[in-house]
Amino acid sequence: MNPRAQTSLQNSSGDLLADRRYAYAEACLSEGDAEGAAEMAEQALEIAPRYAAAWFLLGRAREARHLATADVAHHHAALRAYGNALDLDPHDELGARLRLVQIGEGAALGAISPAYIRALFDGYAPRFERHLVGELQYRGPELLVRALDGLDGARADFGDVIDLGCGTGLVGEALNGRTRTLTGIDISPGMLTEAARRRRYDRLIEGDLVPILRGEKQDSADLVIAADVFIYVGGLSPVMAETARILRPTGLVAFTVQWNPDGGLVLGADARYAHGTRYLRRLADEAGLDMLGLEPAVIRRERGSEVPARVVLLRKPGPPAP
Repeated sequence: MNPRAQTSLQNSSGDLLADRRYAYAEACLSEGDAEGAAEMAEQALEIAPRYAAAWFLLGRAREARHLATADVAHHHAALRAYGNALDLDPHDELGARLRLVQIGEGAALGAISPAYIRALFDGYAPRFERHLVGELQYRGPELLVRALDGLDGARADFGDVIDLGCGTGLVGEALNGRTRTLTGIDISPGMLTEAARRRRYDRLIEGDLVPILRGEKQDSADLVIAADVFIYVGGLSPVMAETARILRPTGLVAFTVQWNPDGGLVLGADARYAHGTRYLRRLADEAGLDMLGLEPAVIRRERGSEVPARVVLLRKPGPPAP
């Protein structure tokens, strides 16, 4: 799944001629003419030097030229272009920080900004399910519910549930009729609009996961679930600490991750985070949660290939025996 590839980065410069040059640059790049794209983007920037989207597009074009020629000058030009885009777009809706990390500049953690994710999925929301489920054969919610049902003493009713990164509500659909209350959290208002149409959620909350979880009461949830969300989060310690706080004793956490066989946390070439066994076990220990399951899974396909993943189940310990 690469929603950004299907979403235009266009936002008007305020100058019609600059906007036309930008549109020509986009067309050139989509047709594989990176040099032409760079030339058109530079012409747009001569007219509108504070046009963040044109700087970002120039970075993409110079990055493509570097890949094609190995000329280090194109690499440095891409770094400068992405840096200028980030200066003009400090919330990083365009994803310049992510592109910088991918070409070797900056730290992987925090590379994917909340503003980028919001813009990405707002544009993706209307076709999200058709693409994800229909084309990529996404099965995350189904596999999570199956794993929960496979636990000893599995519950028919999951109680008070919080769905992290609920998107259009696929988890809500998978849990239909098996919750006392269901809360969905997502950063994208477009996704929440789609989720509201399902009428499965008692609450839908827009915003970043950690601040919202901090506002939830301690010992107020029986299950916290996250399907294919942590691929955009990376470092999970703050999320898991708040999750452990709001869980009732014996409460469960169920989530999927893209798999990193090297054991740690990495940002892959596909612009998604992957988590390995070593990282996940340390995460559970730090949060005071017991690891119940870490099972191999395929939750979607990408370019015709299965994307390796894991279904992770954690439990908050119960009260000590008297």
